[in-house]
Amino acid sequence: MIDRYYYEKKLWNEGYNRVMGLDEVGRGCLCGPVVAAGVILKPESRLHSAIRDSKTVSLSLRKKLADEIKSTALFYAINECTPAEIDTLNILNASIEAMLRCAESKGANPDFLLVDGNRFTNTIVPHQCIVKGDNKSVSIAAASILAKVHRDEFMVKIHEEYPQYGWNKNVGYPTKKHFEGLERFGYTEHHRKSFKLRTDKEISK
Repeated sequence: MIDRYYYEKKLWNEGYNRVMGLDEVGRGCLCGPVVAAGVILKPESRLHSAIRDSKTVSLSLRKKLADEIKSTALFYAINECTPAEIDTLNILNASIEAMLRCAESKGANPDFLLVDGNRFTNTIVPHQCIVKGDNKSVSIAAASILAKVHRDEFMVKIHEEYPQYGWNKNVGYPTKKHFEGLERFGYTEHHRKSFKLRTDKEISK
């Protein structure tokens, strides 16, 4: 059984009190922002045991867990990089930038960062990258849930403006429905032009 408090307990015992878990969602999407979240848990807190990699949690449970995280966390932040920023920075650097914005949010003041994945950037605050951290660290898992709930809700909202791409179901990921919409109608202002969209046509409003 995975002890998702392993990293946090180790750091709390070493005297760190504001350990922030960082994760992002939407890297593999064709459109929409890449969204990151940062969560600092209270050292004495124990969250719902279902908190783990957001992709393995049902939509209804994700929303309930997101509410619990927001109400019990010492601090949380949600930030993003837009499609235009992704096209300028590239998706990896945009993902790191979105996470960095969470760590640098007003009031955050983390003293240690636990980062999902194997890449980050140089910061004054010490950090540790953890591959598949969203299933190994409770604070990273909490961040993954907040980021996914936030991004999915945004994609469902803009689906109302552009229903032909199926964003209410695929939330911007490359599916058959999404590519069919791109082929027939072209790309929108929400699409990442640096990605392989299989069309050169921009949608006409």
